Amino acid sequence: MPSINLLPWREAERKKRQRDFGVAAGGAVVAGIAVVMGTIFAYSQMISNQESRNQRLTNEIVELEKSITEIDGLERQKERLLARMEIIEELQKSRPEIVHLFDELVRQLPEGVYLTGMKQTGSRVEVRGVAQSSTRVSALMRQIDSSDWLADPEVERVETTQAGASRQSEFVVYLKQVRSGAEMEEAE
Repeated sequence: MPSINLLPWREAERKKRQRDFGVAAGGAVVAGIAVVMGTIFAYSQMISNQESRNQRLTNEIVELEKSITEIDGLERQKERLLARMEIIEELQKSRPEIVHLFDELVRQLPEGVYLTGMKQTGSRVEVRGVAQSSTRVSALMRQIDSSDWLADPEVERVETTQAGASRQSEFVVYLKQVRSGAEMEEAE
């Protein structure tokens, strides 16, 4: 016997399609939310990892800056020590020069000339003294000029004064102390 369907089949088919559409739409919304949440989670993890790397770099930079500060301090200390060593070395080199200076002054001092003071600034020497006459000062200048250790004599002043019954000349002479070639080689 043939069966006849008297139910409204079109209405049932429409409801079935609406239900299927609702399920599909709900599934799509759930899947979309899952994808968005997964993406947010992944990016937050990447941001967290980068922030931890940045923090580590910041900490390392702070440590390196401390090291640089210490190194700068050590460099300044090294420069000060090298400057001191250079000064001491220069003093060591110039130690025999003062002996040569005094020895040469005594040898070049003519009779009738007496020294009252001496001051050295670098290689320039100021000599103050008293001579029996201004010609004795001239003789001193000539002898200084012919010396191996002394050079470039310059007279600043010669004043003739009366000291009791005798006349004397007070003088100020500038001269230059010269290092000989042999001494310079020994010092180096």
